[in-house]
Amino acid sequence: MAAENTLTFTDGAFDQDVLKSETPVLVDFWAPWCGPCKAMGPTIDALATEYVGKVKIGKLNTDDNPGTAMRYGIRGIPTLLLFKGGQVVDQRVGAMPKPEVLKMIEPHLAKVSS
Repeated sequence: MAAENTLTFTDGAFDQDVLKSETPVLVDFWAPWCGPCKAMGPTIDALATEYVGKVKIGKLNTDDNPGTAMRYGIRGIPTLLLFKGGQVVDQRVGAMPKPEVLKMIEPHLAKVSS
């Protein structure tokens, strides 16, 4: 079950929810039978809460949405793709700790002057 701020992406709405997004989007490709995917769940949920309004963060179940997984050549899960401006700007395969996921996200955040 996804946390409150973690989005659920689907084949049908992927273009609208991800590719046309004004903000960067981190997509976690996963499946319910995948142990490492389940291990990544709390990290993804925590980041979705921490980065609300800055980055859209969500999950795409590859069993239920095989079209998008095929479209992006997802061969192993978990796979994280970071989209910005409708393009993949970073990709990582395999479970990873939160600091590694942050290394994907941080360079793509809008710089805010103080």
